This record gives sequence, structure tokens and C-alpha cells, in this order.
Amino acid sequence: MKYCGECGALTSLTIPQGDTLPRYVCQQCATIHYQNPKIVVGCIPEWQDQILLCKRAIEPQYGLWTIPAGFMENDETIEDAALRETEEEAQANVTLTGLYSVFSIPHVSQVYMVFRAKMPELKFGAGEESLEVQLFDLDQIPWTELAFQVIEETLRLYAQDRTTGQYPVHVGTIQRTKKP
Repeated sequence: MKYCGECGALTSLTIPQGDTLPRYVCQQCATIHYQNPKIVVGCIPEWQDQILLCKRAIEPQYGLWTIPAGFMENDETIEDAALRETEEEAQANVTLTGLYSVFSIPHVSQVYMVFRAKMPELKFGAGEESLEVQLFDLDQIPWTELAFQVIEETLRLYAQDRTTGQYPVHVGTIQRTKKP
């Protein structure tokens, strides 16, 4: 951040008095500009024994599969964000059945929150950000073509939980890894 959003003057990265982390501080009006993690919200849409995945039509990870998910907007609840993203990316209406996973991803300053959801009707299609939308049996999930590590981890937990029929809320951290 080069300029202050309040007065337009230059900012500098410094540790404000009483703080412990570097922040962008306006050199003129002394406004502190905090930068916080982004919240990504989505769901695993279920139709009978299948789940709905979207093939990404945008970067990052163009052409790879994911669940319908995206950044939460201001003045929106996490539930509303999950419903909106599912409608936008998969043209599907769902009923949320519960929070399923919360993953911190510190190296990209994101928090992923994923719900389980039921599709009340077999109606879906590719939205603006999807090349394709498809139902998958668990043994057909394109594991090597998943867009993000957090989605792979969430779906592996989901597949495991499906064997018991118990779906606890999973909380964890995704560390930076290098893809081959």
C-alpha cells in the first residue's frame, strides 16, 4: 500500500506504537491500515450419493476442479456467501446442512469455510467462472485435477466421513507445499 485511503498521503510500513506487527501507517494523518486474511466460503453440494464439482474458468488454476466457493463479500453472512457462490458458479440452489470444515491457509492469508449442502433438485450448469459443472461419485473424483490443496484435503475428509455417516466439523491448517 503506497497511499493512504483516508487522505492520499504516502504510507510507510512500520510497527505502530502499542502494536507488535508492521502495518501501513499514513505519514500525514497517522491512519493505520490493517490488512487481514480473506474469508473464502463454499459448499459441497450433494445429490443422492454424488457431489457437484466445478471446473474453473478463471485463474488461478484454470481448468482444474473445485467445489463452488469464493471470497465472502462485505455485509454478507458465511451462509449467504456459500449460497451465492454455489448459484454463481454452479447455477444450483442448495440447502446448507452444516458447517463441515474450517482451514487456515496462512501463506496466502486466507481462511476457507466449507459447508455440506443438499441439492433439492437436479438442476445445475456452468456459471461465468466455470467451464463445466459435473456430478461425481466419490470414487470418480478427479483427485489429480483438483485446483487447491485445501479442496483436496476437504474432499478426502468428506470421503472418509461418508464411510461412517458422521460429519464432524474439521479444523486445520494448510501449509505451503510445492506441487510436482
